[in-house]
Amino acid sequence: MTLQRMDNVGIVVDDLKAAIAFFTELGLELEGEGRVEGTFADQCVGLDGVSCDIAMMRVPDGPGRLELAKYLSPAAGPMTPQRPPHNLVGMHRVMFTVTGIEDVVDSLRPYGGELVGEIARYGDTTKVCYVRGPGEIFVGLAEYLT
Repeated sequence: MTLQRMDNVGIVVDDLKAAIAFFTELGLELEGEGRVEGTFADQCVGLDGVSCDIAMMRVPDGPGRLELAKYLSPAAGPMTPQRPPHNLVGMHRVMFTVTGIEDVVDSLRPYGGELVGEIARYGDTTKVCYVRGPGEIFVGLAEYLT
């Protein structure tokens, strides 16, 4: 058995259109949208009566993909506590390399992007920050300076 590649990262969202707009603004491209339901979906996720709208986003000129999923049934519950901190067990984030990190953060604000903490600088090599997006999604941004 050999691992071939990492195919995608999946995130459950409460507003698919808002999430698509947020990640489009970040620079990802919408690869396609569709609905997943039926026995196959039930078996994959271990739930009964699954109906889920999905959107596959891709990194331009790269192999990375992000799958956004909006559960219609069974309805997805909110993460608890409200405004969860990043250090909760099971919490996740997606990290992207960008240029002009300050401008990227500013451009995401109209799409629900909110800076968590601040843009931190690691020596002369890197700037890193977390942005909270629609539906409490955590996105990491890194700008390599060298």
